[in-house]
Amino acid sequence: MPLLVGLYDSSASRRSLDASLPLRRSNINTVIGEDTIDLDELAAKRTAGGGMLDSIANMANSILGAGSIQGLPYAVHQAGFVTGLFLLVILCGVTDWTIRLIVINAKLSGRHSYIEIMDHCFGSSGRAAVSFFQFAFAFGGMCAFGIIIGDTLPHVMRSIFPRIASIPVLSIFANRQFIITLCTICVSYPLSLYRDIHKLARASGLALVGMIIIVSSVLIEGPHVPAELKGDPSQRFSFIGSGIFQAIGVISFAFVCHHNSLLIYGSLRTPTLDRFAKVTHVSTLMSLVSCLVLAISAFLVFTDKTQGNILNNFPLDDTLINVARFAFGMNMFTTLPLELFVCREVVEQFFFSHEAFNLQRHVFFTTTILFASMLVALVTCDLGVMLEITGGVSATALAFIFPAICYIKLTDQKVPWYSRAKLPAVLCASFGVLVMVISLFLALAKSWTPEGEVKICV
Repeated sequence: MPLLVGLYDSSASRRSLDASLPLRRSNINTVIGEDTIDLDELAAKRTAGGGMLDSIANMANSILGAGSIQGLPYAVHQAGFVTGLFLLVILCGVTDWTIRLIVINAKLSGRHSYIEIMDHCFGSSGRAAVSFFQFAFAFGGMCAFGIIIGDTLPHVMRSIFPRIASIPVLSIFANRQFIITLCTICVSYPLSLYRDIHKLARASGLALVGMIIIVSSVLIEGPHVPAELKGDPSQRFSFIGSGIFQAIGVISFAFVCHHNSLLIYGSLRTPTLDRFAKVTHVSTLMSLVSCLVLAISAFLVFTDKTQGNILNNFPLDDTLINVARFAFGMNMFTTLPLELFVCREVVEQFFFSHEAFNLQRHVFFTTTILFASMLVALVTCDLGVMLEITGGVSATALAFIFPAICYIKLTDQKVPWYSRAKLPAVLCASFGVLVMVISLFLALAKSWTPEGEVKICV
């Protein structure tokens, strides 16, 4: 089973081990009828997977490491202070529920992946839709991570070593394209070759430390920025802003990790709904606290001058913020493999769902997908309107629409839609469709303005 090896193999090994089999140890193999059972292999499967802390680290990193947390102060600026914080809390709660809803759907349908759930509920059209949106969202994230690496680390190098750009040979370390290539090949690529997602837990833990540095840096340095960089104090506690729908899109994109949810569930050593619920609650709560601290502390300082990436609001020579920029860049190439896992498994599951794992195919798709995203990051400074369309629309579909409509389809059809069991799912799906349509309209409208032009790096 190419997708969710942890989920399938771990559950299968438990069924084998928990069954009442009259096993006798004879060296390392036991023969029952015509079947040979490798006891060492079964023992290895029993201990496969990671613990809850590993899964919490992966899920929290999938949320906080998405690169869009830096845009949350801008979302609060668009929606207004009170409305923005309200949206952060509400959408975090909805995200927590829909992440767990995907696993519940897997249980109800007897399937092991997001793709299989949609295929079970809506046939080939559902399978194609979720495959497209999963791949588009994850691949768009990979491209964005590469761009962020190129926009942060070279600047940090030039800040630490002001003359490095004029030194022969060493000047390449201040070059955007070289840094992206170096980080992708030497860090992201080896991490991406892992087959089991729980093996990224240590990298995810380091990435979370980096996010703590970023949030702390903004919290500490915000009050000390020069007066000319601060915003209008009278706008600090605004109630509602004109860009509330743009804010919903940004916040939704920030919290989406649904395409990783079944991978993380399958990576648990003992995958149960209760254990996964604890993982989800802790991860989303950690993410919400971090988002609130960053959004409040930054918006109260910069108000109407808040930029899309809050780190760009600070002076270029701010040492602590440069540390945060470095941590941000480092976070990106440890988070990128999580998105590549999704891209690779979508391809495997869609085209090779009935074939056994193949190492050559695994390496081929890992290499092709990773270097394709690197190529986009090398030549593009700003993905522009197309990334907004694929990111915003895909995030909404994966987080709000698909989990809800699958649950409605899998539950008793005799129960009316307005019943207590189905009404939350109906409201969630309706909200998702509304946000998707508005996000698509705003992105297309933006494409007709100079702001929507794609910027190419040469």
